[in-house]
Amino acid sequence: MTAIKHALQRDIFTPNDERLLSIVNVCKAGKKKRNCFLCATVTTERPVQVNVVKVKKSDKGDFYKRQTAWALRDLAVVDAKDAVKENPEFDLHFDKVYKWVASSTAEKNTFISCIWKLNQRYLRKKIDFVNVSSQLLEESVPSGENQSVAGGDEESVDEYQELNAREEQDIEIMMEGCEYAISNAEAFAEKLSRELQVLDGANIQSIMASEKQVNILMKLLDEALKEVDQIEIKLSSYEEMLQSVKEQMDQISESNHLIHLSNTNNVKLLSEIEFLVNHMDLAKGHIKALQEGDLTSSRGIEACTNAADALLQCMNVALRPGHDMLHAVKQQQQRFSDLREQFARRLASHLNSVFVQQGHDQSSTLAQHSVELTLPNHHPFHRDLLRYAKLMEWLKNTDYGKYEGLTKHYMDYLSRLYEREIKDFFEVAKIKMTGTTKEGKKFATLPRKESAVKQETESLHGSSGKLTGSTSSLNKLSVQSSGNRRSQSSSLLDMGNMSASDLDVADRTKFDKIFEQVLSELEPLCLAEQDFISKFFKLQQHQSISGTTNEAEEMDGGNLSRSNISGVPQTISSEKDMIRQMMTKIFRCIEPELNNLIALGDKIDSFNSLYMLVKMSHHVWTAQNVDPASFLSTTLGNVLVTVKRNFDKCISNQMKQMDEVKISKKSKVGILPFVAEFEEFAALAESIFKNAERRGDLDKAYTKLIRAVFISVEKVANESQKTPRDVVMMENFHHIFATLSRLKISCLEAEKKEAKVKYTDHLQSYVIYSLGQPLEKLNHFFEGVEARVAQGIREEEVSYQLAFNKQELRKVIKEYPGKEVKKGLDNLYKKVDKHLCEEENLLQVVWHSMQDEFIRQYKHFEGLIARCYPGSGITMEFTIQDILDYCSSIAQSH
Repeated sequence: MTAIKHALQRDIFTPNDERLLSIVNVCKAGKKKRNCFLCATVTTERPVQVNVVKVKKSDKGDFYKRQTAWALRDLAVVDAKDAVKENPEFDLHFDKVYKWVASSTAEKNTFISCIWKLNQRYLRKKIDFVNVSSQLLEESVPSGENQSVAGGDEESVDEYQELNAREEQDIEIMMEGCEYAISNAEAFAEKLSRELQVLDGANIQSIMASEKQVNILMKLLDEALKEVDQIEIKLSSYEEMLQSVKEQMDQISESNHLIHLSNTNNVKLLSEIEFLVNHMDLAKGHIKALQEGDLTSSRGIEACTNAADALLQCMNVALRPGHDMLHAVKQQQQRFSDLREQFARRLASHLNSVFVQQGHDQSSTLAQHSVELTLPNHHPFHRDLLRYAKLMEWLKNTDYGKYEGLTKHYMDYLSRLYEREIKDFFEVAKIKMTGTTKEGKKFATLPRKESAVKQETESLHGSSGKLTGSTSSLNKLSVQSSGNRRSQSSSLLDMGNMSASDLDVADRTKFDKIFEQVLSELEPLCLAEQDFISKFFKLQQHQSISGTTNEAEEMDGGNLSRSNISGVPQTISSEKDMIRQMMTKIFRCIEPELNNLIALGDKIDSFNSLYMLVKMSHHVWTAQNVDPASFLSTTLGNVLVTVKRNFDKCISNQMKQMDEVKISKKSKVGILPFVAEFEEFAALAESIFKNAERRGDLDKAYTKLIRAVFISVEKVANESQKTPRDVVMMENFHHIFATLSRLKISCLEAEKKEAKVKYTDHLQSYVIYSLGQPLEKLNHFFEGVEARVAQGIREEEVSYQLAFNKQELRKVIKEYPGKEVKKGLDNLYKKVDKHLCEEENLLQVVWHSMQDEFIRQYKHFEGLIARCYPGSGITMEFTIQDILDYCSSIAQSH
C-alpha cells in the first residue's frame, strides 16, 4: 500500500500541487468488483483545499488516472454502518449517496479518521459521522498556529505539521548560516541540540533572577487587599445609613402613586357620568310630547317629530365597553324602549284612523264624478299625510313591524278606494263610448246580434250591432249592390254606406277622444300616487340598482316580501321594488279595466284598435322616458301588448273576409267589397298614424293587406261568370291605383306601380277581346290577302287572284255601309255598359280605347287597299270622321 501511495503521489498529485494524506482500496457496493482508490488530499498552496479523489487503474496500461474529485466541504454525512462490529462498508453523502466496500476494515477506519482530522483542522464544519467508533474520533484540542494533529503514525504527523511564521524565519536564518547546504545531517542536529540547551539554561537563569521582583509584587498586592477591605467596611456603614431613607422614600412614592391613581379614576368616572348624562337623558318636554303629543295639529306633529328624533338619538348612542352592565343604563334603555313602543303604537293607531277617515271622505266625493269622465283628485289627502313623513321614517328605523303594518293597511284602504273610483270612471267611459244612456236612439235602427242582458252587456251588444251594420253588412251588401244598382238592395247599400261613412267616423272620433281622456286621467293619478308613496314611506324612487332586477311579483293578500329582523329588512332587493309592489297592490284593477275597455272598443268597431294602438304607444313612450321600470310604464306596456294583438287580429279578420267573400252569379261584380274596405282602412289609418311612434306596425299591415287584396281580386276575377275577368281586374286595380295615388303611402309604391300595370294590361285585353272584328267579312277578306302575300305573291299582284280581285273587294265593302257600322258600334256600347259598373266610371275610358282600336283597324284596311289595289279607286263607304261621329253620338245618346 505504501508503494501505491508513493506512486500516486508522484504521478497524480504532485503535478497538481497536492499532498496525499490517506488512501483506501474500495469497490462499489452491490456491483461487480472493480477496485479503485479513494484518496484524501490537501493542496500545497494557501488557502488550503481538501478533496476526496477517486483514482482507478487505466484499462489500456499499468498506470493510474484521476477519475472524480469531491470537495470535502460538500461532504454531509460519513456513515460507517456499524460502530461495534467490523464492517468494511461505508457511505459518503455528497450530492448523492456513494456506497463503498473497503478491502479491509483497518483501511476504512484509517481513512474515516483522516477525514475527521482534516475536517477539524481545515473546515470546522458540521459533518455527521454516523455509526463511527468514538475511538476513531479524537476530541478537539485548542486551536493555534502550533496545534498538531493527534493520533496516527509519526509519518502522518510530520506530513501535516505546520510551521508558524517565527519558526519559518528562524529556519531561514539557520539555513543561511549553513549556506543552504547541509552535508552532515547528524552534525547539524547536534549543533541545534547544543544551541537549544544553551537557550534553556538562559531561561532558567532569567527566571531565578526575577524572584526578588516577584516578592515585591506580592507585597504590594497584600497592601492593596487591605485597602479594599477598609473601603468595603465604609460602604457597608453607608448602606446601613441609607436603608432607612430608602424605606421612607418608597412609602412616599407609593402614597403619591395611589393619589395619582385615585385622581385619574375620578376624572374617568366623571367623564363616563357626563357622557351618559349628556347622551342618555331625554328632556321632559320630549317625553311629554311622545306620551301625550297632539298628532292632529301641525305644531303637535312637529313637536312629536323632534321628540322622536331625540329619542332615537338616545337609543342609538354608541355605549362604551361596560356601560351596558350598569343598572342605571339598563333602566334608562328600558324606559326608552317603553317610550318608543308606546309612541309607535299611538302613531300607528292614529295613522290607521287617518287612512280610514280619508277613505270615507274621498268616497263621499265620488258622486260628483259619476257623470263626468274625470278621476277624483287625491292631492289634499296626500298633502295632509305628508306632514307625517318624518314620523314614518322614524317608525321605519325604530319599529319596522309597525311600519310594515301601516304599509299594508294603507294599501288595503287605498286599493278599495281606488278600485271604486276607477271602476266608476271606466263605467262612465263605457257609457260614453256606447251611448246607451243618452245616445241610445242613435243605434235604435241598426241591427243587433244579441239581446241586452245587463248594463255593460247591453252596451256591448248594442255596439256590436253597429259593427254589423257598418262593416259586416257592407261586405254583404256591396256584392249585391254591384249587380243590380236599381233594385231594392240599393237602398240597403245606401244605409250601409251612410252608417260606415257618417256614423262610423263620428263614433270613431268620439271613441278616440274618450280613450285619450281615460289614459290622460290615469297617468297623473298613478304618477301622483307613486310620488306620494316614495315621499311618505321614505322609499328611494330612483335608486340605482346594480345587476339585473327582476320584475316585481304581485303580492298575495297585501303581504310585502320583507321581514322585520332587528328593524332592518333584508329580503327585498331594493326599495324601488317595494314601490312597484305597493303600486301593483293599490292599482290592481287598472290593467283588467283597461283590457275590458279595449275589448269593448274592439267589439264596437274593430278599426278602433288603430286609435288605441297609437294612443297607447304614445303614453307608453312617455311613461318609459320618465321611469322605464315604474308601475305605470309596466302596466301600460302590458296593455299595449293586448292592443297590438287586437290590431293584428283586425288585420287578420280583414284578410279572412277576403278569402271568404262570395260573388253573385246573376249580377255583375263591380268594385269588390274588400277593395272598398281597404280604401276605408287606409284612409282611416293614414289620418290616425300621422307622425305616430308605431308607424312600422301599420306599414307591415299595409303590406299584408295589399298582397291579400291582389290575390283575392285575381281569385274573384277567375271565378266570375257574369262579368268578364278582364273587367273585374281592370275596375278593381284601377280603384286600388287611384286609392294609393291619392293617399301617397310610401311603403306601397311598388304595389301602386303593379296595380297600374295590371289595370292597363287588362284594359287593353278587354278592349281587344270585346271589340273583336266589327267588320267580320272584310276582316276575313283581308286576312286572305295577307295570307297570299305571306306565301310570296307580290302585293300589287294580289288583285289578279280570282278570289281576291277588285270585284270581290267591292262586294264585301258594300256589305258594310255607314248605317250598319253605326248599328254594330251601338250594340258594342250596350254590351260594354252591361259589363262595367257605375262606381268606377270607366265606360268612357273603355269606349275611347275601343274607338282608337277600331280606327287602327280601319287604317290597316285602307293601307292594304292602297298597296294591293293601287289605282283602283276603291274606298270604304265610311270615313274616319264618320267613325268619330258615330262613337260620339252613341255615347251622347246613352
